Amino acid sequence: MDGALWYVIHTYSGYENKVKGSLEKFVESKKLDGAICDVRVPTETVVETKENGDRKETEHKLFPGYVLVKMVLTPESWYLVRNIRGVTGFVGPNSRPVPLTEKEIQAMGVEKMVVSVSYAVGDEVKVLTGPLEGFVGVVDTLDIDNDFVKVIVSMFGRETPVDLKLGEVAAIEK
Repeated sequence: MDGALWYVIHTYSGYENKVKGSLEKFVESKKLDGAICDVRVPTETVVETKENGDRKETEHKLFPGYVLVKMVLTPESWYLVRNIRGVTGFVGPNSRPVPLTEKEIQAMGVEKMVVSVSYAVGDEVKVLTGPLEGFVGVVDTLDIDNDFVKVIVSMFGRETPVDLKLGEVAAIEK
């Protein structure tokens, strides 16, 4: 959806899932799927081990009291979200919505960014950023799903493995 950005909604603690459900019902009943695209309560699965050795998986909210919503900000969508039971307001100055930046979205893992690479295991690449900028190495491991590449770089006469993000290296044109 063009113009849709991620915003953070502040809710009463414990109301995150109720707010998510209410928003999704309103979007469906009022046909607002063009204005509100996605609603999420970020969670993580934690494995807890009890004294007797039993292991139990539980879901923990990453940001208790907050819900993420991807929407096109209009007076109608703002009013709808603001008046859902359990919502105290948007995160931003004077409760004015401020969209998340691309960097924040990536750091929170809200959306997976698709990265296309033009190199494979065994190819020579050049490091583009960071303290090793300009170094040339050989791709040892490539994990596109986790945005990870291991490059073997020669430093001080030694082969050194370096873990980098996919966008931090580029193939060397031959």
